[in-house]
Amino acid sequence: MKPRVSVVVTAYDEGEAIVTFLDRLLEGIQLPCEVLVVYDTPADTTAPWVEKYQRQDPRVLPLLNTYGKGPARAIRFGFDHAIADVVVVTMADGCDDPSQIDPLVRLVERGVVVAAASRYMRGGQQIGGPLLKSLLSRLAGRSLYLFGRVGTRDATNSFKAYSTEFVRKVGIESDAGFEVGIELVAKARRHREPVAELPTIWLERTEGQSNFRLFSWLPHYLRWYFYAFGPRTPRPSIPNDA
Repeated sequence: MKPRVSVVVTAYDEGEAIVTFLDRLLEGIQLPCEVLVVYDTPADTTAPWVEKYQRQDPRVLPLLNTYGKGPARAIRFGFDHAIADVVVVTMADGCDDPSQIDPLVRLVERGVVVAAASRYMRGGQQIGGPLLKSLLSRLAGRSLYLFGRVGTRDATNSFKAYSTEFVRKVGIESDAGFEVGIELVAKARRHREPVAELPTIWLERTEGQSNFRLFSWLPHYLRWYFYAFGPRTPRPSIPNDA
């Protein structure tokens, strides 16, 4: 049976902690799914645990990223290997709520090209995390929502569901960090495609360390932030009746 959702998980040296993450993830998803766990090197400590997990649950697929190191390339690699019509991107750190994957998928199936899990709308919340990162993310999300009309208050959040057809149409150009989320929201706005959001509660990871590098990735985020305010594609012309 073809899965209704391909879940792309970027992982970096998660070790045995990936087992707990996968247990929670698959407990939260009720739809037919595949889970693509993408890591950058064969020596990544995530790999042996995912391979072991696959033997008991074939929905889980370990994938060695051959596009180059970094989250953006890992996400693009995952998209290129997904077989479902909807792809959800989430991190292996356990900060995202897996029970929201099903409703995000259903939003895409109803017609939006991006369904965002939003920390900054009513009912959403962010618990923990670096203060500066949170402030910049909230400012970017609010301003894009109010002035860019992008359809979500949380464009920078990586936890989103996407139409696979849309992503393959517009492509992913990001090659550094987690800016793929804002890139695809910006492209949806420029292409006049619908974006929707649901509230989410984001919890700072309790195991391991975050691999988010704010200052080195900030220029990449700014590129797509300003891109979102650019001109939209022209509407198709309707020929006059003869």
